Amino acid sequence: MKTIGLIGGMSWESSGVYYTLINREVRRRLGKSHSASCVMWSFDFQEIEELQYAGDWEALRKRMFQAGRGLAAAGADFAVLCTNTMHKVMEGFEAAAGIPYLHIVDAAGEALAADGPGTVGLLGTKFTMEGGFYADRLRDRFGLTVLVPEAEDRAAVNDVIYGELVRGEIREESRTRYAEVIDRLADRGARGIVLGCTEIGLLIREHPRVPLYDTTVLHARAAVDRALG
Repeated sequence: MKTIGLIGGMSWESSGVYYTLINREVRRRLGKSHSASCVMWSFDFQEIEELQYAGDWEALRKRMFQAGRGLAAAGADFAVLCTNTMHKVMEGFEAAAGIPYLHIVDAAGEALAADGPGTVGLLGTKFTMEGGFYADRLRDRFGLTVLVPEAEDRAAVNDVIYGELVRGEIREESRTRYAEVIDRLADRGARGIVLGCTEIGLLIREHPRVPLYDTTVLHARAAVDRALG
């Protein structure tokens, strides 16, 4: 079994889900009392959030690369960045950190390509929804048409993530609001919804009109594939 290096704390709410999912999947596949071989580098998310809103992506890049080097030194065979947004700064990571990493968009894209929805809606932080790094990769690598919510809905989705989900707050009114956003994306032609923030699955897990693709779950499974493969 290869050792998984988890870059977490962004937020720890979803990083805990990663740890649980990965270990459960290893035990499911191997049986007995098996669990994953893994190490984690966990950030103080308040510091990360402040740098994101300040637009200091270069400082964030350096922190991700530092974490990668730490994981490599701890014996990790590959890295899993337990967040969607911070994939924005991962170009050059492998060369700088000396360790390969498993891209979350590729984990989602492979599942989407297998199901063939063609057109998908993307939910996430404003940095993910409004930045090209995520949607462009889905388009270029997997041939998907990617829709994002309109401006008011993007703001609402983002506010729930930073104001509630990363703090462990789950509110019924926010679940309803997300369902309405998904309805509007479905009305525009989305045949699947990418939960492109690792906390969104804490709030909403299904929708009556379209399938939801939880990137936390897909990324965790892909990590186990690599660790056991």
